[in-house]
Amino acid sequence: GTWCPSAAIVPATRARMLITLAATCAALVPHAGLRTASRVAYSAGGTVQMSESTAKMPYRLLGNTGLAVSVLSYGTWATYGAKDDLMGVEGVAVCKTCFRIARDAGVNLFDNAETYGVPVGAAESIMGSAIKELQAEDPVLWRRSDLVLTTKIFWGGDGVNEVGLSTKHLREGLTASLERLQLEYVDLVFCHRPDPYTPTETVVRGMSQLVRSGQATAWGTSEWSAAQLVEACWIAKTMGLEPPQFEQPQYNMMHRQRFESEYFPVFQQPYKLGTTIWSPLASGLLTGKYAGGKVPEGSRAAAKGYEFIGGMVATWLADGSLDKVAKLTAFAEKEMECSMAQLAIAWCLKNPNVSTVLLGATSPKQLEENLGALAVAQRLTEEHMATMEAILDNTPEGYSGYGKPFWARTVDVL
Repeated sequence: GTWCPSAAIVPATRARMLITLAATCAALVPHAGLRTASRVAYSAGGTVQMSESTAKMPYRLLGNTGLAVSVLSYGTWATYGAKDDLMGVEGVAVCKTCFRIARDAGVNLFDNAETYGVPVGAAESIMGSAIKELQAEDPVLWRRSDLVLTTKIFWGGDGVNEVGLSTKHLREGLTASLERLQLEYVDLVFCHRPDPYTPTETVVRGMSQLVRSGQATAWGTSEWSAAQLVEACWIAKTMGLEPPQFEQPQYNMMHRQRFESEYFPVFQQPYKLGTTIWSPLASGLLTGKYAGGKVPEGSRAAAKGYEFIGGMVATWLADGSLDKVAKLTAFAEKEMECSMAQLAIAWCLKNPNVSTVLLGATSPKQLEENLGALAVAQRLTEEHMATMEAILDNTPEGYSGYGKPFWARTVDVL
């Protein structure tokens, strides 16, 4: 394959097609696999020019799905249906406001899971109602054909068969999610975690059934090991089933080893997995709001059911993570003239194996700030990256198999 500085390595024929279709706006397609909000159309019309409000959002291909996803996307973990001020009708109202901001910025991927919210599924219900109302208000901007909507299946309830990746729960879990989301199908469905009690072949068959039934267009995983991903891909290939095509791992400045080293082989052919990374701000650590080891009122760490984040703050204080954040914050404010959160998200965007970064803002103000990370990423130079690397001092060991890790190559990502 040909190395491309993006989340996709596009075959030469596909690249030529994209270049031809984008001839009138070549500057907006800097390399194969990265599109912009003036989206390349797959029709004789060539390109479809979008509004100025979405003109700056780049899009990357999500693995082998053929789907173009905005490099920044919006997730709903530990927000809607989880915080007291984001419940019920009030939650739907805030959700609509944030979704509008995201969509106006060019975001097209919105992420959820059957377990999000209290009770489980509350976040899906809020998101479903919000999108339904937004579609009624602006049917063009919110047309289903231009959205990438997701959910994840694993934790569905307290019953012994309401958790895991059995064929029964996969079918029943996704059916319930679709009802809450008020959708006929989701674009992406994830196995929210690996299931040690269900054989991988059974999981692959179950997920293939969901795709082939029309309830989802493609399936992927979250926090699976590289070995588990490779096993699933080859089971699918040898048995004529649908393979996983994307993974949702944690990835941020403080959590790098799996993504940058272990996963290196699965980013290459024949797997070429896309990624929708979560926790780019390390559960709030990389916002700077936990300076001094204190948990501010209204933060996720203070939300019911998420007390474990508060416990992590003590660890960050003890292991020196908060000291590193203080130095990075000074660099962000003085050198980059941006917030710590924007710098952390921009850092993630510079990795070409990141298809999209999930933002988890809990307010319109936070979301607008986080969306500003795109402009910061475009200003980051190799020198800036080296300065941050020196502060972090946590570069993962290189992958010991074939090839070279991405950071050994000089690429211009954004």
